[in-house]
This record gives sequence, structure tokens and C-alpha cells, in this order.
Amino acid sequence: MSDAIELRPPLRDADVARLKVGDRVVISGTIYGARDAAHKKMVELLDAGQPLPADLHGGILYYVGPTPAPPGRAIGAAGPTTSGRMDAYAPRMYEYGVKATIGKGYRAPAVIESLVKHKAVYLIAVGGLGATLSGCIKAAKVIAYPELGTEALWEFKVEDFPAIVANDSRGRDAYKEGQEVWAKKLAAA
Repeated sequence: MSDAIELRPPLRDADVARLKVGDRVVISGTIYGARDAAHKKMVELLDAGQPLPADLHGGILYYVGPTPAPPGRAIGAAGPTTSGRMDAYAPRMYEYGVKATIGKGYRAPAVIESLVKHKAVYLIAVGGLGATLSGCIKAAKVIAYPELGTEALWEFKVEDFPAIVANDSRGRDAYKEGQEVWAKKLAAA
């Protein structure tokens, strides 16, 4: 994607501040994969004043539960999971210092407020492209909670992983704005 903004974690506030709803990004470097079970464990650690299994300050969390790797690949299908399942945990992760999350679907108002408060963004990846997206993952390993299987905490080395900014650090919401645009078009029809 030639017009995409390149992101290389760890992200700083300035990296996040320049992103706006609708921007296309490509990510290269280390990102982390986790679903709700791993998020629950991480939030419990934070609430107990304990360190996380990895330093996620400035990090990007991908909401994913990948399938096993076929021969010659780092990982199997790795499409985004529905982000709403992480809404109960996301504000705490942004407070900790996570700067971006990747998933699919809209976010709750409390999550959007947390993005503004903690200078973070929510990115969406296209659902149904798990096999294609896995091609951007060059290395994958479980770094915590192996008992959770695919819901473990993963470390991924990615190259040119594509996503779109759905919620920026100023409180804009692509889902809400899109609905408003189409409501106006329908009313005019």
C-alpha cells in the first residue's frame, strides 16, 4: 500500500497523534496477539501490581487466535477477532501503555474515551482474510499462557501488516461517521 502510513512499534504519542480515522497503515516489527482469556490474565496482573509477561508499553495488541502453522509458514490463519470481547479489558491496557489495538468491529464508548485519555488508536483489519494476513507474520511464538492454546499471548514479527484507523486519539469513530454519511444519503434518496 504505497499511500499507507508506516508504523514500527513501539509507538510514541507522536506516532499516534498523526493518525486519523480512515488512514491506512502498514505495520512492521513486533506486535502481540491475544484474545479475551489472555487479556483477563494480564489485567489481573496489572490490578495486582505485577509485571506483564512482556513489556507492552508503546505496543500493538492484535485481537487474534491463530490456527496452527502449516508446513513452511510461521503461523496458520490469523484473522482478527471481534473486538467487543476485549472492551472490558481495553481501557486498562491503554492505561498501562498499549498504543494500538487491532481487531474487527466497533468499540464501546468507554473504549473510545480511553483512546483519547491515553493517546491510543484502534485499528481494524479485514475479517475473512486470515490466511492472507498470516502471510505478513514472519515469525510467531507463544510467550505466555500456553495453557490457553490459540488464546495465549503471542509475539509476532510482522512485515507490512495492513490495517485501517477506525478510532483515533481525538475521539473520532469511523463506524459512527459512516452511519451518519449513509443516513444522510438515504434521507436524500
